[in-house]
Amino acid sequence: MDLDLHVTRFDWAGGPSGIGPGVAHLARTAEAIGIKTLSFMDHFFQMDMVAPGEDPMLEGYTALGFVSALTQHLRLRLLVTGVTYRHPGLLAKTVTTLDVLSGGRAELGLGAAWYEREHKGLGVPFPPLGERFERLEEALQICLQMWSDNNGAYAGKHYQLAETLCSPAPVSAPRPRIMIGGGGEKKTLRLVAQYADACNFFGNPDMVAHKLGVLKAHCEAVGRDYREIEVTALLQAQPGWTPDDVLREAEAYAAAGAHTIMASAIGDDPAGVLEGLFAPAVERMRSIETKV
Repeated sequence: MDLDLHVTRFDWAGGPSGIGPGVAHLARTAEAIGIKTLSFMDHFFQMDMVAPGEDPMLEGYTALGFVSALTQHLRLRLLVTGVTYRHPGLLAKTVTTLDVLSGGRAELGLGAAWYEREHKGLGVPFPPLGERFERLEEALQICLQMWSDNNGAYAGKHYQLAETLCSPAPVSAPRPRIMIGGGGEKKTLRLVAQYADACNFFGNPDMVAHKLGVLKAHCEAVGRDYREIEVTALLQAQPGWTPDDVLREAEAYAAAGAHTIMASAIGDDPAGVLEGLFAPAVERMRSIETKV
């Protein structure tokens, strides 16, 4: 089992002048202890369900580019890109640029978007949920076409591209990995089965096992082996936990079918938490086998 790091907040870094050095230290620490993938959110306001919207938030792809220049092995993605924020053709080019400059470490995380406040606040159109899912599927198709040998046109309901030229091509072979975020059982997990290399679930191991069962059924319907899809799950570390607690939770998630657990950057010193809580567990986690 692998360990990823998801960064959802920057209020620990000491204000605007401290965010750059703080993120740099966190990323270098993550790489040093063996974190596989570092992700940021794709938000422009902090989520007001967990903290004031006025709390600091970085634009995700700019932040990933910064981290890519500081590291050599960390894989890089947003968890997850909101489909409404960028035209799919430009999104494919953005991820490709990150992939080329990082030496093939970029991944595309993509979802239907949900945070209405920041859409309205920044003047970004926020279509109904059904339309957002239609746009999500078209965006996946466009990215896949741009990462193929087909430079021709794309004609969808919401997006029309005269040519899907993407040069230079990604370094990742055959293309950057795709993660679809969310656990919606009718639409989201169908899209995971059809298009994704990875998915992400929020919830306890029982919830992960249930969602994986739904995903298996969708994979059977489209003729795909569900074992091709990496299952990741967000770990909610609790105050007072020890590395043994992390390992116990990792074993429970692996038994539910997860390949990777994702730690959050927590506390006033998230790099210190990585070193004290997660570093002693990383190597031992790699011996934990996922139930298939």
